[in-house]
Amino acid sequence: MGSIATISEDMATSTTQGGGTSRLRVLVLAPDCNPEMVSIPFVSYSHAAALAKIHDITLVVQERVEAPVRRAKAPFHAIEVVRMPRLQRIFDWCFRTFLKSNYDTQALTALAYPFGVAFEWFAWRQLRSRIFAGEFDVVLRVLPMTPTLPSPFSYLLRKGPIPFVLGPLNGGLRSAPGFSQADEQKWTFGIRKFYRRMPFARSTYRYASAVILATSHMQTEFAEHRDKLFFVPENGIARSLCSSDLRIPEQNGKLELIFVGGFVRRKACYLGLRAAAKVLREGLAHFTLIGDGPERSTLENLVKSLGIENFVTFCGWLKHPDVLERLRSADVVVLPAVREGGGGVVFEALACGAVPVILDYGGPGDIVHPEVGYKISVSDEDEVISQMERVLYGLAKDRALLRQLRKQGMTYARECLTWEAKAYSTSLVLNWAVQRGPKPDLPPSKMARVKCVD
Repeated sequence: MGSIATISEDMATSTTQGGGTSRLRVLVLAPDCNPEMVSIPFVSYSHAAALAKIHDITLVVQERVEAPVRRAKAPFHAIEVVRMPRLQRIFDWCFRTFLKSNYDTQALTALAYPFGVAFEWFAWRQLRSRIFAGEFDVVLRVLPMTPTLPSPFSYLLRKGPIPFVLGPLNGGLRSAPGFSQADEQKWTFGIRKFYRRMPFARSTYRYASAVILATSHMQTEFAEHRDKLFFVPENGIARSLCSSDLRIPEQNGKLELIFVGGFVRRKACYLGLRAAAKVLREGLAHFTLIGDGPERSTLENLVKSLGIENFVTFCGWLKHPDVLERLRSADVVVLPAVREGGGGVVFEALACGAVPVILDYGGPGDIVHPEVGYKISVSDEDEVISQMERVLYGLAKDRALLRQLRKQGMTYARECLTWEAKAYSTSLVLNWAVQRGPKPDLPPSKMARVKCVD
């Protein structure tokens, strides 16, 4: 087991003072970013806040998130609020009436299209005089994250005066082939290809100076723009999570397994339970499941049928600090999702010292590498379960290997997976877009390999 792969010297410099990049005046479009929520709103806010430490960031948001953004007191140069109360009321009504307030449906993307275009049009009207007056060096759109929602800004800036960059983008991932847990909404993937026919769809990418993608699977979709594609992970972690390993080694203790996530089909928790059944029945491990959802009763019945009910604990949803505490006491995080675009839990697990065992598919597959965890090849259910079973059994028997992976994973998280590391990667792209730096080497193979250390 080798050490973490070495990366190019120009990407391994300190970035706490913006090392290797120029300080830019960046107009960041992030209408829904919110430090007090989870998932994409939190991710986009954290990205913008990390950028604000090394650039002069003017953050453009919608009215509903103004209060939480200001309460967080990140070092933004300015916060611009776009107010469109009538349209917001219409959107809220449609969301409640037609989507039943379901944030997990892909139909939400279709609903968001006209309102996203309207937001950028209002933002353009509000800021265009300042753009042409030279107050900003570049525009960066971090939201929406889905590539199917276009940007009028790209078209409106097609002749300058400043470049337009968007991303990291993520989306369009189908469920891994060969599994019984099929896509819940096949029809949405069937019509997804038509987004390129919508107004501003083609011009968004044609006129963008750079396009940042968050997962390697998207490179095929944007192959025609390969000369301006860069790959930066969707997620990040706070440096405060990257603490020292305080575990007390127990040579003969049980292997502590953990799953964190919704009990929904695409998370495929059932694969982890079946794979762990052997080590659990032999008394070599214990499995903690954190989460809830429509598949809970199915999982509970599976646990009984496998005869492992005495070795599995269902905790339900826990508060985030409690989840982190459980991760710090776990040995292995088992995340066999058959469709996972980002995989924020993988970032947190590595920072907390839990060795990830994941399906080599989607976002987690871009982050985990052999020096810090295990990627199970996508094949069929039986083969995946067999491979995962061998990995878990091996770790239960080889604590020295477990400690080595844990140590290397925590170093990797501290150096490459923080919000500061993500901000530095983005800064390299922005500096190239404004012609103040060389073209950065950020292909899919170097995803999350840019170091950012104090």
